[in-house]
Amino acid sequence: MEKEPHPSWSFTRRGFMKSSVGLAVAPFFGAESNPVEVSSPLIQPPVPVMDSSQSIIGNYGSWAAGLRADPPRLSLRATPKKKLSAWKKEALPKVKELVASAAISQVPAVTVVKRYVYDGLEIEELAWQLPYGRPTKALLLKPEGTQKPLPALLALHDHSGEKYYGYAKITRTSDQQDPHMREHQAGYYEGRAWANEVAKRGYVVLVPDAFLFGSRRAHYEDVAGISWGMPKTGAKTDAEITTQEEIDAYNAWSSSHEHVVSKSLFCAGTTWPGVVLAEDQMALTLLSQRPDVDPKRLGCAGLSGGGLRTVYLAGLDERIKCAVCVGFMSTWNDFLLHKAYTHTWMTYTPLLPNYLEFPEILGLRVPLPVMVQSNNQDRLFTGAEMQKADAILREVYTLAGAGDAYQGQFYDGDHKFDVAMQTDAFAWFDKWLQ
Repeated sequence: MEKEPHPSWSFTRRGFMKSSVGLAVAPFFGAESNPVEVSSPLIQPPVPVMDSSQSIIGNYGSWAAGLRADPPRLSLRATPKKKLSAWKKEALPKVKELVASAAISQVPAVTVVKRYVYDGLEIEELAWQLPYGRPTKALLLKPEGTQKPLPALLALHDHSGEKYYGYAKITRTSDQQDPHMREHQAGYYEGRAWANEVAKRGYVVLVPDAFLFGSRRAHYEDVAGISWGMPKTGAKTDAEITTQEEIDAYNAWSSSHEHVVSKSLFCAGTTWPGVVLAEDQMALTLLSQRPDVDPKRLGCAGLSGGGLRTVYLAGLDERIKCAVCVGFMSTWNDFLLHKAYTHTWMTYTPLLPNYLEFPEILGLRVPLPVMVQSNNQDRLFTGAEMQKADAILREVYTLAGAGDAYQGQFYDGDHKFDVAMQTDAFAWFDKWLQ
């Protein structure tokens, strides 16, 4: 994986302003690219005109973009007079069929590894064993002294091209924080552990490691036998990862391994979004069953890869009563013509674009409330396509008679979930869940 520094980080830092869900190929920021400093939120620029003759697949772009109907076959926009219930009855089963989640039939037992109090929060380090892979580790945070069931959030960590880490990206458990995670939060979250901050407002917050991240990551020795290409492992073992440089090397290796994972999952009859969705839904089940949680007041949110997870989870699971998708909203054409190379294989469900536009996956939750936050200078997407996605979601909610339940916001700056955005997101949760 190629790397380029985040504009707010030192050029000696090992990291980069990572893809919302990780780079798969070459660097996507030109040397001449200068990010705009954050000034004020909710600034929406003029819609730029995209050059349709340019695409990341050369002169095949316009042909490929014309293969799909616009609106797609099962879009509510294609049949605006159809009753909402009838539309969902048709669209939801098709999306679930294509996502092809691998069912997790049995709810696992949860082990509390450790309990402690930090910065006004009761914290539990949890673990559970799914039918496959290593145990999932997670962090649960709630206000100290919680006595009654509270609304709860599934906080979904980002991808950022770093699979070595999971829930630590958006949490803090002591003043002695991992230096790299401190740096990560400075670059993406304006120095805050946002899961901690929202928990302090009166929420039970569960932050699980996602499939192939943190505790769920693939170890080198797990895939011994790949003998050529960038994903080859040689004689490396996970136990040898002891320095930051070795963690960097692992993250680069895991990015180059993504296409192997995705193609293998296709052969298994499932998809990467389907596996992640199933695991996030199980985490939601475990959260909802806790005695300190009101199961009727559940929400989810995340930046970047967490925003992608929000699209699928909030779109396909009605238990999510309120959602905030941050830094991951655009159109299939954006991925097709302009920006697929900035994104992970976690994004794609084959054939789904024939049936729904990307934002309409999230729109399946209508009339349940959702906020989408985008950054005007986010180099992972094109501004025009982000705005088209916003218009599509707004239209879906308007057609459903639920215009007040959708809020699309644009902020000045690059890929981030900064304090101003967090403030708006937390207020959205307070409005619908408190």
